[in-house]
Amino acid sequence: MKVKALSRSTADYTRETKSDIQRLPRNVDPELHPLERAREYKRALNSAKLERMFSKPFIASMSGHIDGIYSMAKNPWDLDSIITGSGDGELRMWSLSSQQTVWRAPEAHRGIVKGVCNVPGGESDRFLSVGADKLAKIWSRSESAVARDGVTPETIATYSGKQPFSGIDHHRSRPLFATCSSLVEVWDVDRSEPIANLSWGADTINTVRMNQTEVNVLASCGTDRSVILYDLRTNSPLSKLVMTLSTNAIAWNPMEAFTFATANEDHNVYIFDMRRMDHAASVLRNHVSAVMDVDYSPTGQDLVSGSYDRSIRLWDVNKAHSRDIYHTKRMQRVFCVKYTQDNKYVLSGSDDSNLRLWRARASERVGIKSNRERASIEYAEKLKDRYKFVPEVQKVLRQRNIPAVIKKASQTKQIMLQSRKRKEENERKHAKSNIKPRVPERRKAIIGVTNK
Repeated sequence: MKVKALSRSTADYTRETKSDIQRLPRNVDPELHPLERAREYKRALNSAKLERMFSKPFIASMSGHIDGIYSMAKNPWDLDSIITGSGDGELRMWSLSSQQTVWRAPEAHRGIVKGVCNVPGGESDRFLSVGADKLAKIWSRSESAVARDGVTPETIATYSGKQPFSGIDHHRSRPLFATCSSLVEVWDVDRSEPIANLSWGADTINTVRMNQTEVNVLASCGTDRSVILYDLRTNSPLSKLVMTLSTNAIAWNPMEAFTFATANEDHNVYIFDMRRMDHAASVLRNHVSAVMDVDYSPTGQDLVSGSYDRSIRLWDVNKAHSRDIYHTKRMQRVFCVKYTQDNKYVLSGSDDSNLRLWRARASERVGIKSNRERASIEYAEKLKDRYKFVPEVQKVLRQRNIPAVIKKASQTKQIMLQSRKRKEENERKHAKSNIKPRVPERRKAIIGVTNK
């Protein structure tokens, strides 16, 4: 007689430890779960509500400067330190973990500090600063004089220019740095005079940025509305882009050597491909006043911008509208922003003399997560992405508390843009001849491109 018996492994229904949850048998047959979509929708809606409920982006405000913060630099080899320069000529180095000043030079420059940057090298504690006093200085954090409050430490080296400097940036590996005034000057740290002068036009240059991936390329933007690319190998300009309004800042994508972003006076952030600059690769539009600074995240997938409208916006580089807006009641016009090197935080400096620390993801929490917690977060993210176009979920995810001034300015700006578009369509509809061709949004702000 043949008897068939059920055989079960005890590993299928027993726990390894007492702290484990009980294993439950599950049948994934869709016929047994007719309300699966409804349950998923409810979970997606709850996940969206929890994200907004836990959205607390502001971490700390670090005070110490007397004047506004107009320049900022992060150290690629030190996650904890940030350097700021203020309008009264003071330099400070901050520890982000303790949120305290660890180094300061009260009278680093006579007048405003226009730019700061770090000297490369994992063991290097040196950094550079430039000001309106026509001086570029190299400082060392290890100077003993910083221990005495109110005493300006001695500089390692000082370089004198012929005109007030407006920006500075250092080469990734070589002992070279570039400054800008009415032209771009390339300096060797061992020489007292610039080794190369780069110019294309006579107006003041606002910012200079060296490409940290394609290290022989640098970019500058000036008050003549131009963005110019230079080649260090030939010490000559490559191409010149002229826009309708001037550019205030430039940031290179750390993962794509040919991509850079510009902060413009027309309230927009433009992303360009240096191989084809006759049109913008993307236009990011949400600010209601001039964009003063922009910076890429270390992954190259996110952007942060600071604006004259007293707000900070975070962007996905593949989307035209910001994913989040940060503001406080006390924060004034934002002049500099930076992503930290771990992609977790954002820093902003404004003319209310405070340095502020924010979360890059407003609802994200730091710390070690268990496997179950990590799996739950990933599942919630997938659900929100799957149901993001459902009206109820979309409404919760898009809801933001925006200051009344920004909201009113945004509505006014939207009315103006719609009116302009309607006028163009009416002219095109009733014109008998010489109909103006439609200009894509990515080309509207570009006047011309010149290549050498």
